[in-house]
Parts: sequence; C-alpha cells; structure tokens
Amino acid sequence: MKLHRLNKTGIELFSYFLDALENDPTQTLPKSILEDSTTSELITPIVEVEQRIFDNRFNAAEYFDGVFSKAGLSVVDRDIGLWSWLTLFYLDETCPPNKGKERFPGHRARYIPEVDNFRLYYRHLLAGPYRIYKAHRQNPQRAFATLCQPIDKPGDIVESFASRQELITNPAIMEVATQLYIDPKTKLPKRGAQTKNAGAARRLVDILNQFDVTWDLYAMLSKEILEVLPEEFGKFKAPAI
Repeated sequence: MKLHRLNKTGIELFSYFLDALENDPTQTLPKSILEDSTTSELITPIVEVEQRIFDNRFNAAEYFDGVFSKAGLSVVDRDIGLWSWLTLFYLDETCPPNKGKERFPGHRARYIPEVDNFRLYYRHLLAGPYRIYKAHRQNPQRAFATLCQPIDKPGDIVESFASRQELITNPAIMEVATQLYIDPKTKLPKRGAQTKNAGAARRLVDILNQFDVTWDLYAMLSKEILEVLPEEFGKFKAPAI
C-alpha cells in the first residue's frame, strides 16, 4: 500500500477506535481511514510499504529506515500523522488480537506519538525503535538491548534506557547494555536482566546516573565503563550459558 499520513480527522477517528476497544476489545479495525481522502493524505514522493510480520523492534526499525532512506524522507521523526498511520496499518503487529480476537492497546502514546514529550515519545511502538536505530545507524547492533524485543512488548530494558535521552543516544552505554544483557546465542535478554535485582538493567541506569556526576560518559569507551561497574554486574559480564 502507498504510505499516507493521517490528518487531524484521521487521528481523531483512530483515537476513538482505541477508546472503543476499552469497552469492546473485538471492535473492527477501521481500515478505511488509511486511504480515505477525508482522513489521510498521500506521502510524496510515493512510498510503498508492505504488510509484513516483524521479528522484533530491530527488524521493524531497519525496514522503516530503509523505506524512508530510499524515498529520500529524512525528516519523519516528528510526523505524528505518518507514525499514527503506520501504527494503524500494522495494528496486527502493534496491538495483536488474542485467540478471542480481542485487542488491548494500553497507553495511547504507544499508537499516537507524543512528539513534544520525550518521556512519552519513546513509548511509541514504531517511532520509538526507529529513532534508536537512526541514532545508531553506523552500528545499530550496539543498541540491540533496546531493539531485540517484540514490537508490542518493549519490556523493562527499553523502559529503563529509552526514557533517558542522554543514555539511549550514547554509543558506549548502548554497547555496555547489549553486552551485559543480551545473550549472543539467542539474541534475547539474559535471565534476570529485566528484574529489580542487583546488576539488572534498572540498577545499571542508577549507577550510570551516579557516574555522570563525576565522569563524562560520552568520552568513555564501553570497556572503560564495564571496568568501573560494581561487582554486582559480574554475573552479567560472563557469557550466558
């Protein structure tokens, strides 16, 4: 389908649909607003997007980055209508129905981006991973700790890091998070990484905030950060078994 953006009316109708799901989780997907000229407008130059299944946030971000780059769309981060349209177009990925064909969307910012509020914008299920991927485009794998999750289930590692711009955009910190918490074999978070226990992702964020008072974290290499981490992180430094 040709890529569109929802206009004000389209965003309002999408918002009403999300509200309606709270009372009736089996509400029919309002596909007509995707191409109706009264609810959307065509993106130019023309861009084709495919209906597909994404393995994780990384695959989705990689796909969108490729589509946008090929079309020469370099400034899309704050396009509320575009990301709302994409979220609706991929609703079976962003809000998949259960066996009873029910959808439970959760926080509105997951579907309609809050572009003026960084502490909410990162929660958008498609724009969030895209911005992380774009920030680390030279080596997006280093941010895999925040991109390995299913689109509709970002999880605690994403919540811990993506809400803090000074952390999520720091190459060394992203390398540290990926090295500590992602199993290189399964490409999934290691056991215990998403808990409140010692050495887990939340604890790393707390420690980094303390370090930031004394050190310039942007001037440090990932190995330097790893070397000064407290002993509690030792279990995550070791390769996963």
